[in-house]
Amino acid sequence: MIVLKGLHRAPIALRTSHSLPPSWRQPWLPQHASSRIFFTSTTHLRRDDKTTPLSSVTAQADSPSPSTSKDGPPPPSAKLPTHTRAPSADPLATLEKSTSDQRKADWAIMREMSRYLWPKNDLSSKLRVSLAVALLIGAKVLNVQVPFYFKSIVDSLNVDIASTGGTAATVAGAMILAYGGARIGATLFQELRNAVFASVAQKAIRKVACNVFDHLLRLDLAFHLSKQTGGLTRAIDRGTKGISFLLTSMVFHILPTALEITMVCGILTYQYGGQFAAITALTMTAYTAFTIWTTAWRTKFRRQANAADNKASTVAVDSLINYEAVKYFNNEKFEVARYDAALKDYEKSSIKVGTSLAFLNSGQNIIFSSALTAMMYLGANGVAQGNLTVGDLVMINQLVFQLSVPLNFLGSVYRELRQSLLDMETLFNLQKVNVSVAEQPGAKPLVLSKGGEIKFQDVTFGYHADQPILKNLSLTIPAGKKVAIVGPSGCGKSTLLRLLFRYYDVGAGRILIDDQDLRTVTLDSLRKAIGVVPQDTPLFNDTVEHNIRYGDLSAPREKVIAAAQRARIHHIIEKWKDGYQTKVGERGLMISGGEKQRLAVSRLLLKDPPLLFFDEATSALDTHTEQALMREINSILKEKSRTSVFVAHRLRTIYDADLIIVLKEGRVAEQGTHKELIDRGGLYSELWSAQETLFHGDGSERELVVTDVVDDGAVEQERPRK
Repeated sequence: MIVLKGLHRAPIALRTSHSLPPSWRQPWLPQHASSRIFFTSTTHLRRDDKTTPLSSVTAQADSPSPSTSKDGPPPPSAKLPTHTRAPSADPLATLEKSTSDQRKADWAIMREMSRYLWPKNDLSSKLRVSLAVALLIGAKVLNVQVPFYFKSIVDSLNVDIASTGGTAATVAGAMILAYGGARIGATLFQELRNAVFASVAQKAIRKVACNVFDHLLRLDLAFHLSKQTGGLTRAIDRGTKGISFLLTSMVFHILPTALEITMVCGILTYQYGGQFAAITALTMTAYTAFTIWTTAWRTKFRRQANAADNKASTVAVDSLINYEAVKYFNNEKFEVARYDAALKDYEKSSIKVGTSLAFLNSGQNIIFSSALTAMMYLGANGVAQGNLTVGDLVMINQLVFQLSVPLNFLGSVYRELRQSLLDMETLFNLQKVNVSVAEQPGAKPLVLSKGGEIKFQDVTFGYHADQPILKNLSLTIPAGKKVAIVGPSGCGKSTLLRLLFRYYDVGAGRILIDDQDLRTVTLDSLRKAIGVVPQDTPLFNDTVEHNIRYGDLSAPREKVIAAAQRARIHHIIEKWKDGYQTKVGERGLMISGGEKQRLAVSRLLLKDPPLLFFDEATSALDTHTEQALMREINSILKEKSRTSVFVAHRLRTIYDADLIIVLKEGRVAEQGTHKELIDRGGLYSELWSAQETLFHGDGSERELVVTDVVDDGAVEQERPRK
């Protein structure tokens, strides 16, 4: 038994025997009778209309048949590249890299970021960077002076001041003031440097983030359908946060720290001899080598933590977006368990990151403390032998500790720098993803010289290379006419819109609007000319007014209200507490499906394009509202000549179309007016008869007994259900 729900919600039972025709079959549907399945379509058994393709690889016809177009065969497709994209590496993938490969990737990112550090034609940023560097040098010079002043203070006070009747002010007052002034000056210069450079860093963050966002919006639909939003947004967030640290490190940490270390080492060598220089050089070598080796070893743990973080964010966002589905099936515990499992992976990776960090810090401190101990021994020995003063011992201690600051800082900076580079890797990988649907060089704006005639010539296309949806399809949509496209689910109706809008490029053949190949016109002019009311209306989590105005962002409020009135939703909006300022919620979940569709129609009316495309535009409306809205749409079509295309399963909504095109298995099965197709007795006539049979005037259920269903889908017999 197959139970259907009719046009007016009257459940209908179909009893099947023998086998169903190929166009009706589903993987989950037995080829013979004795199964009972419930669904809500009034046409053939529905199959997914390929609305969520998993691949952007388009199908090529193995041996395309000769063109059947009356306008002659199209030119060779080689002249018009289809911009198909080979499967590329996932920019969010966490792949293990060798040290050399990782180093190359890091240097590539740093070279790219240097453009933002010293941007062309931006004098303000260059002046800020120059001033920041000058302040930095001043701070380092003052910082190195501090130990000298400290030495002088100690040596000055290493006398019996009481016996001479002096005071600290008279003996070492100048040195004390110089000591304090040097420390204060170094601190002020450092803070001024940070304040001056902040604008450069934030401007770079904004530019990189906007460039990535712009690139994401230009990527094809297949990319976005195959990516997980939660993980993608989390990776971008981490990457943008790493930009500021990377730029600051490049200017203020790496080179300045090397400068300070060189100055301290030079002073120790010049003032106290080769032993101190040897210890300093050995310490630098051991410290740097240990830091680089350990940080490279830790990188894989950070990469694992990032992957686990992406996964946890993806699970959380996916569950929250599908909140209603979670509630419908009472699966809160399952979703929490999924999220907990993802967090557990993140916990394990983070523990590895933390423990390896403890190992790194311990090793660094051991190396530095060993050097400090050796230098203090040499200094104390020099004092004991009379070669050095107590002030020299203090100065050595101060210089070594001053050396520890840049050394420790360099260690932490290198560690954080590697983490920032790792976080930023996704940002730059995203920008490397090819835009598969791109404008050709020299593309011209679309010109509707014939009123908007649309032609599909020998078009072959599939979301998967081995599963073509459209097979050498040729059809013409006359300019200024109301055209309906119908057929069983999965035959490629909605795919026509995606190709017309250039979400994808065809695998073979071409699509023309007023004799202009879509691949030769600019995307902006093409998409401005087409208005769409899709099956699943995309709404922003904003006000009703904003969602309607999205069709024309420059439209005044009066036009927004007028569009809502024509779409038969103004009176509903007025009843809401906040009216047009009502928030529709995430993906419009706070309003009904019918209200969402009427908002979509309002948005289309506000855009007022010459080419209209309605993809099941009234599927969520009740019969009364649907009829009222269709009357309004028909009146709009009569106002001025527009090419309008209606994709529909409910044939009552399109029976008055100037032309009805029936698709089956990716090809045109038949076309004509409603009367012509009914008289012909083909697939359209069968679909119409099936839908009309399902509705009974008294609203009672009816049972269709299919005594024999042959390949053309004919229904042989029906009887009232008892």
